[in-house]
Amino acid sequence: MAITVQYVVTHKDVEKLVTTDKKAADQYDKMLDAADNLAGYLTAMGIKMEEDKMEELSILLAKNKDAVTKLLKGSALDNVLDANSAEVVKLQAGQ
Repeated sequence: MAITVQYVVTHKDVEKLVTTDKKAADQYDKMLDAADNLAGYLTAMGIKMEEDKMEELSILLAKNKDAVTKLLKGSALDNVLDANSAEVVKLQAGQ
């Protein structure tokens, strides 16, 4: 019999990730914390939207923090999108 350690990341009482990789679980948890902070900031700045849409937007921004940072620093949108497309192709090829 084998014993497998699993890490479960929950957010608002919903199971979001189950993995055997502690580092991946910690990274995902940190991303969800950043998303919560982003949602709080957007709400405090007067952005009004449905809660599920706010969560979706804040998670999207948190997951793509590197691309968002590049955009905020003045990178061209096409360059950032091209870099993201290259990453997706690279990830799919590795499967």
